Amino acid sequence: MPEEKYDFIIIGGGSAGSVLANRLSEDPNNNVLVIEAGRMDHIWDFRIHMPAALTYPLSGTFYNWAYESDPEPYMGGRRIYQPRGKVLGGSSCINGMIFIRGNPLDYEKWAEEDGLEDWNFSHCLPYFKRLENRLAGADKYRGQGGPLHLTTPKCDNPLFDAFFASVQQAGYPLTDDVNGYQQEGFGKFDATIYKGKRWNAARAYLHPVKQRKNLTISLKSNVTRILFEGKKAIGVEFQKGKTLHKVYGGEVVCCGGAINSPQVLQLSGIGNGKEISQHGIKVVADLPGVGENLQDHLEVYVQWAAKKPVSLYPSLKFYNQPKIGLEWLFNKTGIGASNHFEAGGFIRSNDDVTYPNLQYHFLPIAIRYDGSAPNEGHGFQLHVGPMNTDVRGHVKIKSADPNEYPSILFNYLSTEQERKEWIEAIRCTRNLINQPAFDDLRGDEISPGSAVETDEQILEFVAREGESAYHPSCTCKMGYDDMAVVDKNLSVHGISNLSVVDASVMPYVTNGNIYAPVIMIAEKAADILLGNTPAPPEEVPFYHHNKITVKNQFSN
Repeated sequence: MPEEKYDFIIIGGGSAGSVLANRLSEDPNNNVLVIEAGRMDHIWDFRIHMPAALTYPLSGTFYNWAYESDPEPYMGGRRIYQPRGKVLGGSSCINGMIFIRGNPLDYEKWAEEDGLEDWNFSHCLPYFKRLENRLAGADKYRGQGGPLHLTTPKCDNPLFDAFFASVQQAGYPLTDDVNGYQQEGFGKFDATIYKGKRWNAARAYLHPVKQRKNLTISLKSNVTRILFEGKKAIGVEFQKGKTLHKVYGGEVVCCGGAINSPQVLQLSGIGNGKEISQHGIKVVADLPGVGENLQDHLEVYVQWAAKKPVSLYPSLKFYNQPKIGLEWLFNKTGIGASNHFEAGGFIRSNDDVTYPNLQYHFLPIAIRYDGSAPNEGHGFQLHVGPMNTDVRGHVKIKSADPNEYPSILFNYLSTEQERKEWIEAIRCTRNLINQPAFDDLRGDEISPGSAVETDEQILEFVAREGESAYHPSCTCKMGYDDMAVVDKNLSVHGISNLSVVDASVMPYVTNGNIYAPVIMIAEKAADILLGNTPAPPEEVPFYHHNKITVKNQFSN
């Protein structure tokens, strides 16, 4: 690495880091360095770029940190798998490609935190629109012309027709766009897929500008610590191969994600002073919230056999896969060009919640994330899980060794609210499918099965089969209370020239998949870091089932 000073040093070339690398280097006077621990998102590797191949990078380690939680005390001591992208583009290279902004009321809830008024929905909306190129068209809620291409699926399998009819028979509405006026209800899910290929953050933001002379990308470079002069960040130390490098900059921006960002901060002396000093690390700033407040979405698959051969089950047969692969390779069409999470929705499981607390993904096949399928053959499934969880976990370093994985504990199922909503989730799910629209297609319930009926049996099933939806967040929360790590401008409290920009800064996890909010946060952060005039807020109406004013919404 050249020993020079950079205006911006970005730790992590993942989802947020890719956005910032592009936006911060637009000005040729800004010298920008991106330090990424992983490798290039090779264009030749179908495991990344073929949407239907998503199980490969999720289960392998070539592009994946492949974390595991500590034994989860409320899930029988199971260690829950937590893949995170270790590649340029980060977890956008290994995720399910589902684009969900969250509910507008998520951002109203953020704004209720003292001093976070600039993060309400009207302030976030212009940044969502800025990042989008929605191929189905723009309106006052959606954007077109942005770097991130979004494809709206066709949902042309007969199982989708039955699903959309069944949810209406169960009493739920359809919505034209879960990212538009009304999230509540069921509809098609936009996907980060473009011309049949995964359109990850690196392809959207980094590759088009990587030839800029003022942008340097260092791959396979593992950050060991941030460098300080007193309370001022002045640079970064990282290891590349066997060589330890030190680089210096005007602003250090940590974009490692909800696991790596608190890990890097703690290794650098920022965190719970008592805990990190026990590892022989000099305390730079005693911020006890670093690594705390960990939130995620737990989910299960509820699966049914299909009476008719209409599912995607034949695509799993080894003798069909060469044809599928060749069609995708040469035409970027066919089964391989879809993530197959083409539809789903959001509902309220009880009358006490102010907005949807369950999310569904419908899949026209019965399959696990590892690619295995049940012996029954043709089938379909709903992924379901509570969204507005009150469960809190943590990420904590185990030593001063940057190569040692941190302790990760989610505490799934640890609260009364979480357990109550899980019981409701399974019962609501069965109600969605056990409608006349599915009578000709619905076979026996495969999982959890009809024998699982009581509250206790449902919770035992969730504890045994629940998996992370891979939405870790909130471990460097934005705010001004005793557990806050960054302020409204994403600057680390008490430290100059150091910011955090990724899912870790969320005060509360959003209602749905978190990739879209992360890109929005990074777009907004770019304006903050550059000192630009922020995009003016856009006041638009959004759906709320009982029209309670936002002011009273979160007062309890």
